Amino acid sequence: MSFVLAAIGHVRGGRTEAIDDDWGASRARIELDATRFEAAALAGLADFSHAEVIFLFDKVGEGEIEYGARHPRGRPDWPLVGIFAQRGRNRPNRLGSCVCRIVAVDGLHLDVEGLDAIDGTPVLDIKPVLTGFLPRCEVREPAWAGEIMKDYW
Repeated sequence: MSFVLAAIGHVRGGRTEAIDDDWGASRARIELDATRFEAAALAGLADFSHAEVIFLFDKVGEGEIEYGARHPRGRPDWPLVGIFAQRGRNRPNRLGSCVCRIVAVDGLHLDVEGLDAIDGTPVLDIKPVLTGFLPRCEVREPAWAGEIMKDYW
């Protein structure tokens, strides 16, 4: 089964390269497509502290897609795990998602901090972060996952 998705907007500013660490201070703007949306599409979003942004890793080529297992970041000291047990950008559908801090909402623009997408990235959706959708129990993860994130933000 296939689906066709259209970008609702694009990331403007922030970083220009998808380097794995130090995303926390990165500020970017998401500009909604003015041919499809009015400012009303973002009405009320400024009342939230964070948004989840779903985007497309559009710079990942078809030959870079991973369908099986790999060592995260190519590090052999970390376990061989399936692509769905990690958050790498070379996923089968090249979808990324990131919870980032809302800095400002202005018309068709959403300014965010900590979005791990680069300038020009197509944005597919934006959702407010509601505590009711966060895990309702303890979150567990393997040691390598904590290690991979220690310098990410």
